[in-house]
Amino acid sequence: MLFMIIEHFRDNDILEIYQRIPDEGRMLPDGLSYVDSWVEANFNRCFQLMECSDLRLLQEWTLKWRGAGVTFEIIPVVSSKESQEVVAPWLHPLSSPLPEG
Repeated sequence: MLFMIIEHFRDNDILEIYQRIPDEGRMLPDGLSYVDSWVEANFNRCFQLMECSDLRLLQEWTLKWRGAGVTFEIIPVVSSKESQEVVAPWLHPLSSPLPEG
């Protein structure tokens, strides 16, 4: 499953996190994969896409970052392509005439 992780940095201070990464890495447990990330221009939040099949791995990962000035939101997400596949049977053909009245 894919998860959008929204990291909130205390006082918009991303430096503490960036200082830990070279020394400790991302500290991902086996089975949790980092896909990509984007940082908000004001350094308030980071949006990370992660993948795993066991939510406990995300819990383990967030615990490793305790005390680093970051809090996490974990949101399960589905790709647009997969969502289109789910929605497709519900779409009505646009060529059907509308009832008059």
